[in-house]
Amino acid sequence: MSQRRPTLADVAVAAGVSKAAVSRVINDAPGVAPATREHVREVIARLGYRPDPVARALASGHGDVVELIVIDDATCFGNNPYYGRVTAGILLELAGSTAQLRVHVVEEPRAAALLSTVADSVSVGVILVNVPPPLAADFYARCDRVVSIGPSAPGVPYVDMENANGAYAAVQHLHETGRTRIAALHGQEGNPCADSRREGYGRAVRDLGLPDISAIGKFRREAGYEMTHRLLAEEPEVDAIFVGCDLMATGTLQALADIGRRVPDDVAVVGFDDCIIASCANPPLSSVHQPVEQMSAAATRALVNRSLARHWRCVFPADLRIRRSSTIKTL
Repeated sequence: MSQRRPTLADVAVAAGVSKAAVSRVINDAPGVAPATREHVREVIARLGYRPDPVARALASGHGDVVELIVIDDATCFGNNPYYGRVTAGILLELAGSTAQLRVHVVEEPRAAALLSTVADSVSVGVILVNVPPPLAADFYARCDRVVSIGPSAPGVPYVDMENANGAYAAVQHLHETGRTRIAALHGQEGNPCADSRREGYGRAVRDLGLPDISAIGKFRREAGYEMTHRLLAEEPEVDAIFVGCDLMATGTLQALADIGRRVPDDVAVVGFDDCIIASCANPPLSSVHQPVEQMSAAATRALVNRSLARHWRCVFPADLRIRRSSTIKTL
């Protein structure tokens, strides 16, 4: 069995000093008498203690930092699985390095001030999420170590997936299962991902000769719930709904249950993202898989490796995951 690695606490006990004193010695900070400093160093050498470089960076306030800037409110950041997946991908890529992740969640009115502050202190680089193109362009003009999750202003490097193709595949699948009035609940206008998914849906219904039945709202559960109620009141013959994100789709499923529409017998549903809530939904939700962790890891890797150039991009393919919410229509 391997021997346990000595800790800072072990050094403190062996040297007969506080952990704070050991930390000061390790970081060459003042506040320790010369004789005590020398004694602590001897104990460190005898025990073979090696400070964790990440811990040292955190303690000293120095070290490489990846800044994650999300334009949204804090409640949505905590409630939306997408943001957790973005963060997980970054942390997985940084594992074993001395770099830290610093997260900023800010609403749009305060975004310009935050971006200005961050631009003056960037070390490794910045990952942007939901940052409007004009703001992203201004920021990129001041700091070229930037990657956007999703396309942004012209020239700004970005990581993306084939959103339009994913939406097209979802509508095509619903049509192949016998649905002929396929509605869509889209995310907010101006959001590049939502815009691309809306374009893919529109192209699909045109190619298939189907009517365009659409509603637009935010990527929120409550928006999916409210839009589904409104859409079914106006278009009761709808037999399938493509929803722009899984979180919104949970609201759709709840609304359909409340008004007595069975899924998938009466109305089939396909979401987008394929996050954990898709497989846990009732019934399990068909969804276009978005490799969010791989996307944010790719963005981080490009920043760490200094491999960015103007117009750099990395685009992942779309992959439809079919579950019970969109099985073949029964007659």
